[in-house]
Amino acid sequence: MPSGRIIFIGASTGGTEAIKQVLLGLPQNSPPILIVQHMPEMFTGAFARRLDGLCAVRVKEAEHGEAVLPGTAYIAPGHSHLLVRRGPTGGLQCELSRADPVNRHRPSVDALFASAAVQVGAAAVGILLTGMGKDGAQGLLEMRRAGAWTIAQDAGSCVVYGMPREAAMIGAASEVVSLDEIAHHALRQTMLGGVRDA
Repeated sequence: MPSGRIIFIGASTGGTEAIKQVLLGLPQNSPPILIVQHMPEMFTGAFARRLDGLCAVRVKEAEHGEAVLPGTAYIAPGHSHLLVRRGPTGGLQCELSRADPVNRHRPSVDALFASAAVQVGAAAVGILLTGMGKDGAQGLLEMRRAGAWTIAQDAGSCVVYGMPREAAMIGAASEVVSLDEIAHHALRQTMLGGVRDA
């Protein structure tokens, strides 16, 4: 599978099962995946460990400064924003920030997606899953404007059609897809080698 692509996922209410379903659809040699799920900090580590035992990809709680590697999914700890940054050698790293909440959330999906737009641009695939409110919609729009392929979960498969609905309404989604098709669509984009819509 071509390297250089990164998948970014955001979710809130209903997201734990939605994230599990997406990750179960990804192979062991998947591009790196960075994830924000709105969740208290005492639960994110256990969530990562549970997914790690179920999925072909490695799943872990993100650590500040660690390299972003293929075949690994990094889940934001419940106390910090998860961002992506360029390391000293040019590779990508996880960055954890205890900056103020965004959209009343820390971690915030918007914070992750905004960093993806700046640092990864057209090499990113953004996925916004079920959740209440609007966190992630503006960040997904920033990703799309930076050339990324962006996917919003459809109403019929959401527990709460809030965040993806906001994204669809402002034109942030390249496509709106049911949950059981999202992994396939994301992988297809990582293998297209940069074919993007206008």
